[in-house]
Amino acid sequence: MDHSPAASDPVEESPYARLRALIASGEVAPGAWLREAALAERLGVSRTPVREALNRLAAEGIVEISRNKGAQVVSFSPEDVAGLYDVRAGFEPHAALLAVPRLTDSDVERLAELNTAMEAAAADGDLRTLGALNNEFHGLFVDRCGNRHFAVALQTLMRPAVVAHTFGTYSPEALRRSMLHHAELVAAARARDGEWAEAVMRTHILAARNAAGARTAAV
Repeated sequence: MDHSPAASDPVEESPYARLRALIASGEVAPGAWLREAALAERLGVSRTPVREALNRLAAEGIVEISRNKGAQVVSFSPEDVAGLYDVRAGFEPHAALLAVPRLTDSDVERLAELNTAMEAAAADGDLRTLGALNNEFHGLFVDRCGNRHFAVALQTLMRPAVVAHTFGTYSPEALRRSMLHHAELVAAARARDGEWAEAVMRTHILAARNAAGARTAAV
């Protein structure tokens, strides 16, 4: 997958990507009902692509669709959140271990660019942009792990986590820690040290799980 801005912009502007970003940022809250007509007007599209986006989000476990009531954003309990982190802590570090030796120089530079942009977004309090950049950052490690089946399974796992966790619930200390972890992951990638990246990724996810507690958070 090409993570350059030119390649990703059209995808990021799709109704699916925009609706997913609204949910991930918390602008559309867990438990909220998603009405096709209202969403079509908000996104400036017809109802057909909105319906397609809702069906895709439902397949990913982010939205629940009831025949009689419509679509609703899935709500996650604290136990759900802890469970997502536990599984990610078991699998995502391994993806980093596999990916780092496979990263190209342009991949590493993209990670560095994303890290710099995340730090700027965090400083500006632009949490929606921060979340989108964070998703691409983590997604690059998954994309480059070299095992298509593992990558698809991990992406499926990570998608509901977008809904359950938002940077808006981070304390200033937890947000600083998260940014430092991203910077260290870039350093490990530059060094082509998969074991280093694996260790940092595990620490990163477990720290996020601990920061979440009874609240929701994001990695």
